Amino acid sequence: MNVLSLFDGISCGRLALERAGIKVNKYYASEIDKHAIKIAQKNFPDTIQIGDVREIYPPDYYQDIDLVMGGSPCQSFSIAGDGSGFQGKSGLFWEFVRVLKAVNPKYFLLENVKMKKEWLDIITEALGVEPIMINSSLVSAQNRVRYYWTNIPNVTIPEDRNISISDIIPGATGATKRNQVTKDGVKPFLNIRKDNKSNCLVSSYSKKLNAVVINGEFRSLTPEECEIIQTLPEGYTDGISESQRYKAIGNGWTVDVIAHLFEGLKE
Repeated sequence: MNVLSLFDGISCGRLALERAGIKVNKYYASEIDKHAIKIAQKNFPDTIQIGDVREIYPPDYYQDIDLVMGGSPCQSFSIAGDGSGFQGKSGLFWEFVRVLKAVNPKYFLLENVKMKKEWLDIITEALGVEPIMINSSLVSAQNRVRYYWTNIPNVTIPEDRNISISDIIPGATGATKRNQVTKDGVKPFLNIRKDNKSNCLVSSYSKKLNAVVINGEFRSLTPEECEIIQTLPEGYTDGISESQRYKAIGNGWTVDVIAHLFEGLKE
């Protein structure tokens, strides 16, 4: 396949294609984060980096694209974001639509977060397919709910592999530490999960959110543990600073979810 990956990040989509047994001929990646690009090139040196999605004018220098994929920015869609929707950074979704129409591939895949129904409906209408909602908890130790819009045939929900965070870190339970306002002032509050999963990995360098409790002791997840939780190979993001590794992993895809979706490309 010839593939165009928009908002490519650390090329989780390329890894998912490989994991699904889909042979890649040419892989074009649109990304602007220098740290993410460094990781993508380390793992897939033949990646053709083409820069900012806003400056792509197909078919300038690539043709016969079979698959266009991407996870457009979610910050202003997310409940944890500023609520600006298409007016904020998430408005880059329209660049995905623009390039998709220009390239006209056989297949496409878009990923994004849970959001207001009005925004969800706009994306659905623009892409012409209903989304499928998948929680990464089915194939990993992470609670991560995402929407996927695709025309890949025979897409299904993955079977539950029953993976718990303690399978990765013996004795661990997912947890977060937050500040809670009380009548006595602001105090730290420990929230421990009860579903044997980790919290959704975040892109910010927050050691209070990407964390676990073991034998009553609270500690942050290591970058390597985050990689495993995101179903990346351990060490995949080596070569950049620790804070940038957390960011890259949190911004990435759960590879095994995408690999499951790509099974339909074999039909």
